[in-house]
Amino acid sequence: MTDPKLVEEAAAPAAVPGAEALPPDAPVEGAPVRSQGRDVWRQFRSHRGAMLALVIFAAIVLFVSLGPVLWRIDPTFVDYRARNQGFTLAHPFGTDQLGRDLLARMMAGGQVSIAVGLVAMAIALSLGSLVGVLSGYFRRLDAPLMRLTELFLALPLLPLLLLMVTLFREPLGKALGPAGGTFLLIVCAIGATSWMQTARIVRGDVLGLKEREFILAAKSIGTPAPRMILRHVLPNVVSPIMVAATLGIATAIITESALSFLGLGFPPDFPTWGRLLFDAVDQMQMYPWRVILPGAFISLTVLSVNYIGDGLRDAMDPRIRGR
Repeated sequence: MTDPKLVEEAAAPAAVPGAEALPPDAPVEGAPVRSQGRDVWRQFRSHRGAMLALVIFAAIVLFVSLGPVLWRIDPTFVDYRARNQGFTLAHPFGTDQLGRDLLARMMAGGQVSIAVGLVAMAIALSLGSLVGVLSGYFRRLDAPLMRLTELFLALPLLPLLLLMVTLFREPLGKALGPAGGTFLLIVCAIGATSWMQTARIVRGDVLGLKEREFILAAKSIGTPAPRMILRHVLPNVVSPIMVAATLGIATAIITESALSFLGLGFPPDFPTWGRLLFDAVDQMQMYPWRVILPGAFISLTVLSVNYIGDGLRDAMDPRIRGR
């Protein structure tokens, strides 16, 4: 009769001398290496709304950036013979009351509106991240910086923006020109009044990071505060900063459109989506597409950016990404 133990030993693979048992989570040779970026992108792709929003936003950016290369019509050219035209082959989006091509003005206005959103977001993000990190890391700065943040949150932002634009538009216009001065003024005004939420979010994350083991270990070996913030704190608060960045772009575009719609934005010959709305509101009943088109572009841009931010928030959350 055959011994069962001898049968099991014969069926077992031969042991290789010097080989050690691999842990169960060890990477398999030839398999793709997992990284945080790959995990974030995998989770982001699973968010259908965010992916659709990314496609729409990319299409809008291509439309306003590459469109003028193909559609070579000056958005400021006035042709009284072509006033108030509808949709034609020569003017697919029609013309305004001065005969200016609305397709060309829509492309040029999109460039300005998106540029305002990006630059204003960068200013707000820099201020908010700086205030949040300093407030969360240094205990003695926490109270005064948070009181300053609460003061800005309590201010009526739209009247404050109107006051800043009214006071500084003329001096900056003389120094940098009407368009350059207005652009600098608007992005600085929006950025200076939009950093508070970012500061509070970053402060909360930094307060939690201060009690983590790797921060305490770095402190124990005498790591200077600037190096600690740059090497250990900031890389671990990238997630809320990225989400705040996407939402800040949408807020800045809406704010610029509101200022232009109120007549306090860019000059009349410098188109933006908000300026197109302002120019068309008096003739909205006769030519409704002049309001619908810029309004649709503003809405699509803001909605797509918000959905992208929603997808980034889910993708960068380790509790969701680890599923």
